Amino acid sequence: MGSFCEHMDPVSVLDYRYGTEQMRTIFRANSYLQALLEVEATLAEVQEEKDIIPKGTSSQIRNGISAVKRERVEEIESQINHDVMAVVKALEEQSGDAGKWIHFGATSYDIVDTARALQHKSAITLLEVAIDKLINSLAHLAKEHKKTVMLGRTHGQWATPITFGLKMAVFTSELKRHRDRLIELKPRILTGKFLGAVGSGAAMAPHTLEVQSAICKKLSLNEPLATTQILGRDRIAELIAWGSNLAVSLEKFTTEVRNLQRSDIGEVAEAFDREKQVGSSTMAQKKNPITSENIGGLARVVRSMLYTSYENNLQWHERDLANSSAERIILPQFYILLEYILVKSDNVFSNLYVNKKRMKENLDNAGGLPMAEAFVIALGKTDLGRQEAHELVRTITMEAEKSNISFSQAIEENKEVLNYLNQKEISYCLDPQNYTGHSEEIIDKVLGSL
Repeated sequence: MGSFCEHMDPVSVLDYRYGTEQMRTIFRANSYLQALLEVEATLAEVQEEKDIIPKGTSSQIRNGISAVKRERVEEIESQINHDVMAVVKALEEQSGDAGKWIHFGATSYDIVDTARALQHKSAITLLEVAIDKLINSLAHLAKEHKKTVMLGRTHGQWATPITFGLKMAVFTSELKRHRDRLIELKPRILTGKFLGAVGSGAAMAPHTLEVQSAICKKLSLNEPLATTQILGRDRIAELIAWGSNLAVSLEKFTTEVRNLQRSDIGEVAEAFDREKQVGSSTMAQKKNPITSENIGGLARVVRSMLYTSYENNLQWHERDLANSSAERIILPQFYILLEYILVKSDNVFSNLYVNKKRMKENLDNAGGLPMAEAFVIALGKTDLGRQEAHELVRTITMEAEKSNISFSQAIEENKEVLNYLNQKEISYCLDPQNYTGHSEEIIDKVLGSL
């Protein structure tokens, strides 16, 4: 099991710096031990119901659970060098005559994989809560800023106008897809197994499939169609691939915050405690997007576990032990860090400062250049045609830059443009508010899909 004393200096930052206590608790050594004991007790209950073990046995086994101490389990393991048998022997010591029936017909990973499924169930519940909170925060921003016009940017350059609400709606819809994918994969990861040493179920035959079904039903888990000694690790690889994909999105969302918070843009900002918070140890003026940067770094750690999860699906014949040690490390880290960056992302977006004044200033300072496409479309509808219109507008932008005048001035004074558009039409095309297309309709569709 591995010793851990909460009063000792922690080795891992997951013990004190990153993660919520709720998620940490699921993966504490004591919690894992309780999951193993619960599976052993449930196995005994089902076997008693099926007359595989004597009547009255399962109640003695379950009553013994409360007296099992992790320290005793670790002591036994240090002697026999087998983690699950150490649990069995520690429970046997507390179960009287019934102890000899503990783990009857089971193999270690019947217990381990089913206990892990119970951990998955609890951990995924916390992930779902965190995802829904972040969806709500993004949706709120999308709704609140339906009409907040800002510069759209592609390739790091000014593009055409967009609304901040549409930007947030795009994020919302992406996060909803992640939620949908989680719903789809849950039945595959929330699966127990009791098919024994090689997956044939020989030890409890002819009752094995009935026993497996009954145990999984009692524990609210799904049962597998077929296994080796262990559940196929494609299930865990799928989970971690999903989480890695989600981590990419969270880093992408918060990278946008980091970019828009740049001093030269200044359109949004993370919350900052003006009374106490320090931005830099030397540059006293700094208000850095530290939470978003933190999310980016931890998202990379989450993604780094994907390679290991794929490797863990490689097994020699019906079983080897290569996946076990790796999963002890990556599963707690995966869940703790993924939930943490979800919670932190929600903290960013639920407290985000949106500087509408700066958004308007940046649009105004662009000198009408983001409206070039609007003129291509307006002129393209005239006898000039789309291709000639594009070349005309392109030429005007180049000449404006060369002459160091704004695009607005250049196009208002261009004689060829004036041959096709009147001043009212030119003014209409220069107004960013008139070129946000179906933004509000798209936002409403996203919000309606939640």
